Parts: sequence; C-alpha cells; structure tokens
Amino acid sequence: MFESIKQSAKFKQFQHQAHQLVQRGFDQHVKLAVTGLSRSGKTAFITALVQHLTEQANSQNLPFFSVVQQHRMVAAKAVPQSALDIPTFPYRDGLNALLQGQWPESTERINTLRLAIKYRSGGGLRAQFSENHTLIVDLIDYPGEWLMDLPMLDMDYSTWSKQQLQLLSQAPRVTQAEEFLSELEQFDASAPVDEQQLAKLARQYQALLVHFKHDLKLSVLQPGRMLMPGDLAGAPILAFFPLPEVIDAPENSGYFHLKKRYQAYVKDVVQHFYQQHFCHFDRQIILVDLLSSLEQGAEVFAEQNQAINQLLSYFSYGKSNFIKRLFAPKIDKLLFAATKSDHLSAEHHKDLALLLDDIVAHAKNNLVFDGIKIETMAMSSVASTKAVQVMQDGEKLNCISGKEMKSQHQMTFLPAQPPMRVLSATEWPKHGFNFPSFYPDLTADKKIRHVRIDHVLEFLLGDKLR
Repeated sequence: MFESIKQSAKFKQFQHQAHQLVQRGFDQHVKLAVTGLSRSGKTAFITALVQHLTEQANSQNLPFFSVVQQHRMVAAKAVPQSALDIPTFPYRDGLNALLQGQWPESTERINTLRLAIKYRSGGGLRAQFSENHTLIVDLIDYPGEWLMDLPMLDMDYSTWSKQQLQLLSQAPRVTQAEEFLSELEQFDASAPVDEQQLAKLARQYQALLVHFKHDLKLSVLQPGRMLMPGDLAGAPILAFFPLPEVIDAPENSGYFHLKKRYQAYVKDVVQHFYQQHFCHFDRQIILVDLLSSLEQGAEVFAEQNQAINQLLSYFSYGKSNFIKRLFAPKIDKLLFAATKSDHLSAEHHKDLALLLDDIVAHAKNNLVFDGIKIETMAMSSVASTKAVQVMQDGEKLNCISGKEMKSQHQMTFLPAQPPMRVLSATEWPKHGFNFPSFYPDLTADKKIRHVRIDHVLEFLLGDKLR
C-alpha cells in the first residue's frame, strides 16, 4: 500500500510538471524577475503592480495597457504559488503601508507571488479554442544586497580579498576603514587560528558594510548576507573578511579557515541562490534609483553604474521560442526603469531615461544584437508628488509638491534638470544635485497613483495577453 501511495504522489507530481510545461508551451506562464540594487523600490513596485491589476484595472488608470484599454481584461487575483519552500510576498503589508502614506519595509529575504490574469483573446488561433484565457505571472523578489554577491561566483578568496582591500583603501571608504585596516596589519594570518579574533574582525568588517550601506549609500557590498543574513545570522559561514594573500598557508592557520569559509559561502549560499532562482526567468525589469545616487555624489553614482553593468552578465538572455520556453527559458524582454520620475518636472522625465540609457548603452547594444527586446523608461510605481505651477517674477515655473520625508512637511520644490548622459568628474556640478525624498501621495479616494506603470505592463506582458 505504501508503494502505491508513493507511485500516486509521483504521478501527481508528474501531472503538475506536465501542466506547467503545457502552460509554458502555449505562452500562458511568465516568470518575471523584479531586479534592482538595495533601495531601488522593488517592494513598492510589486505592491503597486498587484494593486493596479487587481483593484485599479480600468482604462482611466491604465490607459496604455492594451488589454485594459480594449476592455478584454476580465479580472486578476493572487493565487497559491508553486514554490512552497519560499515565503509569499507580503503584498497586503506593503499596501497597508502605502495607504497610510508610508513606504513599505525593504525586502529582507526572497519572496514570490503568483498572479492569475483572466482575459479575452483579441483574436487569432487562441480565440478559436476558448473565449477566456488565464496568464499566470510569477513575480520573484529578493534583497538587492544578495544580488551583489553574484560576482563572487567568478572569484576565489585571494582575488576577492584583493578587490575588497583595494576598495577599502580608496575614497569614499578609506576614512571609515582606517581602524579595520590597522587591525588587519596587526593580524598574523599564518598563525594558528584564533576563533575569537576571527569573530571580532568579522564583526568589524560587517559594521563597515552596514555603515557603507546606510550612511554612504554604496552598492558594491560583499558578502551581501552580512547585511541581510536571514537564517544565516550568527553562522560561521558568514564570519569571513578580506586578507592579503598568504602563500601555502598551514591548514590550522587563520587564513586557511577564512579561505574555507569563503569557498563554502560561494558554493552553498551564492551558487545555490543563483541556480535556484536565476536560470528560469522569462522577463525582467531592472529598477534603478538614479536620483538618489546623483544626490550622493560622483563616486556613489559611478559605483552604482558599475554594479548594474556587472550584474547583467549573470542573467540568462536569449531569444525565446517554443522549445526554449519548455526546457530552457531565457529572458527575451528586458526593461530598464529609472524610478522616482515624479520627483522631476514632467519635461525632464525623458532626460532621466536618457541618462539610464547612456549607463547601460554597451550592454544594451550587445543584448539587442542577440535579439533581446529592450526598453528604457522613467517611471514611478507609486507617485509621491503632484505637478504644480508657481509664478515667480512673471514666469511660470514647473514645480512639484509633496510631503518631504526629511522635514515631515509639505514642500513645493523646483527640481533641477538631471544630466542626459554620464558626466565626467570635471563636469560634475560643484554643489552637486539635490533631489528630496517624499512620502506616497494618494488620490482623494485613497488610491495609489503611478507614472507609466501601464507602459511597464504593456512592454512586459502585453504580447502575452493578445
């Protein structure tokens, strides 16, 4: 009887896998990667996307999403996900925060959410089989801090250490890293291992990473799990830090132990994460907060640009077809989205998109050559300001108005024009850029607003809903 139960379970599993293959083959299933560095707005984006599709899907709110504009969308709702070992994205928590005029908490672990979008076909072969169809969309979200670990896949401990020590010895890190670097000079890495000393130095290095993230707003911070450890908090696999290379280090030495921990972290944490979650995407959006990095200065802005281009090599891109969708899905559409466009006057949204386009120009050219459809746009998944005009000396100024986060007061602000391309160090403005942050701004009937999320939906999903 036990053998019969096992066979029945295997048959059900086979049925489920076969059903998923059929869905993929008929273009009824899309895995969408929501990608971005820390603080890029992934949580707000997913929350807004779900809300606009499930409760605000009308032609006034989503005029450029063709399935809505053509009144072919029946309804959308969240449904149980297939990945039972991954937490469900806390959509309701995020929505409640937004409806209270607050930003939702950042992602601290991998989450997924499955949406079912029921629609009527616009014609063609699909319409001959059924009036209504359902597109399944899996949204995958994960901390931007974990994303920055992917380059470690191509580095051994010596190479990684050399890179990190070089970063620590130059601006803007060097001033804050002086004490840690001094401690490393006193550390005898070839001596027998001292667990207490390793733990102390690891905590110092972790404190530096936290400072670099929260105070300097830097992007290249490894290992990312030191910032968002999840269930690895306190585990020895996270207790490592960079060291100058020690040739032929004894097996009982501190250097040898750190090298083993690094290797275990790359294999058991980073590689596992990559293989489980990065090899099966169909579509991807990369969210980029350019305004915040511009405000932080040329060094932070340059590091963000470097990180974005570096990460593009770790996703699987390629022109999709029937066979690939079944057995080797690859990303065939990629959207680069510059967030917080509502923090600018409307006439400068295009400048923000041009700046992002310039940052990814080289990678974009290569991907387009390989047949990938790519778009770059400026958008806001949750609008936090309104456009207002102010008269000054007889001239109309296009300003924005919203509740500013730093002062906690309503502010009317004349935003600067962002650069339309990457500036050199000599071109950078002497006094830098100033782009204040604002709280979410709701409609009179307590609904969230957006800028171009309908364009985003049309590019990423429009062709699947025809």
